[in-house]
Amino acid sequence: MISDNRKVEDFSLEALRTGDRAEFARLMEAYSGVIYRLGLKMLDDPQDAEDVLQETFIKAFRNLKNFDGRSSLSTWLYRIATNEALMLIRKRKNVPLSIDEPLEGEAEIEEPIQIMDWCCMPEEEMMSSEARKYMDQAIEQLSPSLRAVFVLRDIEGLSTEETSSVLNLSEAAVKTRLSRARLRLRELLTVYFGSKMSTRRLAEEGEA
Repeated sequence: MISDNRKVEDFSLEALRTGDRAEFARLMEAYSGVIYRLGLKMLDDPQDAEDVLQETFIKAFRNLKNFDGRSSLSTWLYRIATNEALMLIRKRKNVPLSIDEPLEGEAEIEEPIQIMDWCCMPEEEMMSSEARKYMDQAIEQLSPSLRAVFVLRDIEGLSTEETSSVLNLSEAAVKTRLSRARLRLRELLTVYFGSKMSTRRLAEEGEA
């Protein structure tokens, strides 16, 4: 996670703006991991995530001379990477896509009839590879705008203010979309964990 921990002061902005390749290599080393992870969580495809990573740094290198330093480099790179991921989603669906407009599937989400309580789930089941895989699949089912907010806030750990800057949204919009994303994920994951808990109860009853 990179948030306020690594600001523009950690790098020579002057060197970056003049195309210093050694300094740019330092920048890539610092941020490649998080940019790739962002692409992977947004697109759920390693090759697409590689494409996002490559395009992000190509565009960053070309445009560093225009970077004014008012935001952190991480926020600026996240913005480029998120836009690249959204463009790939648009190409997949062959429809216009804008992060600042409501998308199909982002209508007001009704309160679900039943949301299970996961407090009693064993930690090993919550953190199993199967559970993480199902979580990734659930994230992919979010609309792109909800997915972007959830990935930036809850996976990458950006603040509401940083997420607002990355996505060019108001902080109120970020909070609303994050709430919707979390609720939608709870609905989706209730199916998975509900089944796991039912199986566990049956096994316990059989042993009694």
